[in-house]
Amino acid sequence: MLRQKLRSLHSRNVHRDGYDFPALIRSCPELEDYTFHNVQGNLSIDFANPSAVKVLNAALLKHHYGIDYWDFPDEHLCPPIPGRVEYIHILKDLLDASDIREERTILDIGTGATCIYPLLGNSTYGWNFIGCDVDEHSLQNAQKIINKNQLQDVVELRLQKHPKHILRDIINPSEVITATLCNPPFYKNEAEAIANTSRKLKGLGKSSEATIRNFSGTAKELWYPGGEERFLKHYMTESAEFRSNVRWFTSLVSRKDYVRPMKVVLKKLGVKEVKVLDLSLGNKKSRVVAWTFR
Repeated sequence: MLRQKLRSLHSRNVHRDGYDFPALIRSCPELEDYTFHNVQGNLSIDFANPSAVKVLNAALLKHHYGIDYWDFPDEHLCPPIPGRVEYIHILKDLLDASDIREERTILDIGTGATCIYPLLGNSTYGWNFIGCDVDEHSLQNAQKIINKNQLQDVVELRLQKHPKHILRDIINPSEVITATLCNPPFYKNEAEAIANTSRKLKGLGKSSEATIRNFSGTAKELWYPGGEERFLKHYMTESAEFRSNVRWFTSLVSRKDYVRPMKVVLKKLGVKEVKVLDLSLGNKKSRVVAWTFR
């Protein structure tokens, strides 16, 4: 999460100037219980405390995006809002550059219990969303968030009953979707996820023996057999089956060395254009890979 100004963020990202804690506390008084003055004398929170991170994100959603209700079981992934909305802004630029003027419907692959991308995309740009997930309990929680924020008319949820499928059984043959977005599971298995947790906690000055993720996360959110690389291969292969249904397919890609193999696969599938869009959050560098068959 952010602890200082991040000028590397998109010019429309309201989190470029960091967090205005007094304003956030006014919107969400509960946040005050987690704040303290750091060594620089500025208000902050303990970013290794999952409860503090969750309340901060709820405050950001309420203050900046008008989301009054946002809650989920603690074991689920708690998404950092500045990075998630950065993807939304990058996708907006892609669609604008493609001169797509019709009403935009976005498919969020793996929407999760927090329903974060539909909330941000609808609040920021008025987009309609389809959210899908393999976890029925996650979708039940996401539906509760949708209902309490009265977003039933703009966000539809669909259960993926086949864990190995990504787009199959989700996209209807006759529907047109403007773009997909996806934040793939990063890890191959639980052991790999725990090892990464230890490194992250050590970076935050916490004991490496701790196993609590500061952003939490369940198995279905964090790992996929074969990891992110295998997931992306399945995603690209299935995208060819829906080339006439979707204008742009997109995905976050955590490792730069995945991009070249992706381009090779996409060329074989008959993709007409591939774009690699930079996404940064402070010192963390990532990218969105986008492809179209049109």
